Amino acid sequence: MYDRVLYPTDGSDGAEVATAHAIEVARRFEAPLHVLYVVDVSAAQSTDAYDRVPLDATVEALEGAGEEIVDRVRERAAEAGLAVDASVVEGMPASAIVGFAEADDVIVMGTHGRTGLDRYLIGSTTEKVVRTADVPVVTVPMTETQAPDDAPGVGDGDAV
Repeated sequence: MYDRVLYPTDGSDGAEVATAHAIEVARRFEAPLHVLYVVDVSAAQSTDAYDRVPLDATVEALEGAGEEIVDRVRERAAEAGLAVDASVVEGMPASAIVGFAEADDVIVMGTHGRTGLDRYLIGSTTEKVVRTADVPVVTVPMTETQAPDDAPGVGDGDAV
């Protein structure tokens, strides 16, 4: 049914909760998992304005953080026996995610990433993806008591 499972992550607790679900969806559909981290260029630019750090250095630091995040997910997926690849790209997160999705993909992502004022001012990336994607989007909520280590995982018996 799906040729690829696209799992965008920002490394937040909400995204970490969704990792197990993305792995399980890929396993059940025998589809490769593609992990995507988007360097939010708008956040990098606002950081540059306040901290007087050169924009290139800020983007480079964010790309390094993104590589670490996708490597952690890649290791978990490989342990589950999945074919996995990853990308770290620059852009506006929701637009980049939707643009990265292909016709036979499913997107699996957490509902909680940024919090507080950032979310209020910028809006929910997940909400924007759900509204604009041409492919199915599976959203994984994080309850107040659920930490990433408590997330349902492969073999827990939880339905996806």
